[in-house]
This record gives sequence, structure tokens and C-alpha cells, in this order.
Amino acid sequence: MGEWASLEHWQLFARPATPACRSCQLQMSLMATEKPTVEYEFGVPFPGQVVPAQQWTQTAIKRLPTTGPFDWSVIFGRDAPRLLDLGCGNGRFLIAHALAHPDWDHLGVDCLPVVIRYAVKRANQRGLTNIRFAVADAREVMERLIPLGSIAEIHIYHPQPYYDLAELHRRLITPHFLVLVHRALQPGGKLVIQSDNPGYWNYIRQLVPIFFHFEERQEPWPDAPQGRTRREILARQRGLPVFRGIGIRRDELAESEALRQAETLPPPVFNADRRLLALDHLERQLDNEQRQARGSGKPGASRRRRPRGK
Repeated sequence: MGEWASLEHWQLFARPATPACRSCQLQMSLMATEKPTVEYEFGVPFPGQVVPAQQWTQTAIKRLPTTGPFDWSVIFGRDAPRLLDLGCGNGRFLIAHALAHPDWDHLGVDCLPVVIRYAVKRANQRGLTNIRFAVADAREVMERLIPLGSIAEIHIYHPQPYYDLAELHRRLITPHFLVLVHRALQPGGKLVIQSDNPGYWNYIRQLVPIFFHFEERQEPWPDAPQGRTRREILARQRGLPVFRGIGIRRDELAESEALRQAETLPPPVFNADRRLLALDHLERQLDNEQRQARGSGKPGASRRRRPRGK
């Protein structure tokens, strides 16, 4: 396992947080007597509750392996079904799933450090031991860090459509990316994907069935009828459509054939419709209003600002 195995365990394993000073000990003692705290985003409770500080854990992967893929036994200390959330945002969906499925292990990655900080904080404060978060690029993770056939489910919620022509190459869902997803999943593995961008969804619904048995879902997710992610919550509150689908890995499709087919498929050069940027602006505006309300002591306000997506 080389350098990866030599990483300090505090960087990987969820364990009780240690107070750094006498004042921290006093603060933790006071918090232990408080009732669990419920957080809200756009009026919707965030999954789980803040537990007493003595039960907090550490869930951040602070350094990625430089050679070879992840060693799941080192990260989680066990062998269990694994769920990977690519572009996990503030961790709303992944934390909810980890709370509901303690027998599963969960990894969330996002390229934005600020959202990972919030995800880690919330997972730590809920005392979770079956979840990790890392600042990382989703494509790099899939290319370099995920062992073949080691994931039960891969979830992708609201991938950024990128509106500027100069940024089209940054769009995540491409034929070659779906080959990476296909090979990372175990036999019968599941891809869950969601978007609120009609152009992106039209591309996804044509591409994904080549690699997966794909079924679109018209109704909200039963585990989170108001939305699995903050982006979905906001879109639903504004009456905008949200597109959802589940793909089951085509086990009969060999990797060589998947790669051959990927070479013949079109890249994601669809029109993302810049009018949809209005939802991004609205999300930022509501974040600012809720942050100001929280500063004035009004209940139920969101605790953070997210530039786009989760």
C-alpha cells in the first residue's frame, strides 16, 4: 500500500475529537447538557441532529493517495457496501444516507473546499463513523482512486452544466466518464443521476442507456420528498422541473466494448440555456437573506452560502 498506508490515522479514521485546551473542555461539558440541535435549509430540516461534543467524529480525508487507488479497509476499517457521491456539495444527501444505513460506507467528494468544510463539520457533529469527505475533482477520483468493481452505488446530483463556451470541456457527464463509472461499479451496481437543466438531461437520457439499464423517475425520492439536495429543494420550491434517473450496470458490456462505443458517441455540447442562471442568482440571494436572518437571531435560517448546485 506504500505511502497511502503510512498516512497518519487521524487523517482517515472517524474518532472522537480531542479538546485542545481547558476552555474547550469546559465548552464541551456545557454542550453535553444541551439538547440536540436541528438545522434547517430553506425551511427543510437538515438530516440528523448535532450530538454532544464528546460524540463528535473526524470524517475528513485531508490528503489523497499519491500512488495507487484508495484502500477501503484503511479508510473505513471494514468491508461493507460503498456509496460514492460525486459533487456532494454540503453533504445533505450523503449524511442522510449514512444515518439511515449504518451498514454502508460513504465517500463524498467535491472540488470546492468551502462545501466540503461544511459537509465535514455536519458529519462530525452527528457522530458518524461510516462517512468520509475529500476535496477532489470527480474525474480524477474516477480515473485514479477508485478500485475496479468496488462501489455499489454512484450518485451524481445536479452536475454543473457550464454556460460559457470556453468551459464546455468541464462538463462531467461524457461517454468516457460513464465508462469510468461502469468499471468502478460492482456487478449489478447502480448509478443515480439528477439534474434541473433540460439540455443536460436530454443529453444524459440519450447517453446513459448505452452503458446502463436506465429508467427515468417522475416522482420525488420517497426518502426526501422535499429534495435530497439543497438545489433540488430550491428548484421544487420555485416550481421548476427536476429530472431523475436510475441506471443499473450492464454487466454484459465488457470494458473494451464500452470504450469502443464511447469513441463513437457525441461530447456534451448541448445548449444549457443561460436563462436558467436565474436560479443560481436566486439561490445566492436567498442564502444571503437567510444568513442575515440568522445573524439577527431569527430561527430556521440556513447556516451557509453555496454558490451553485448541492
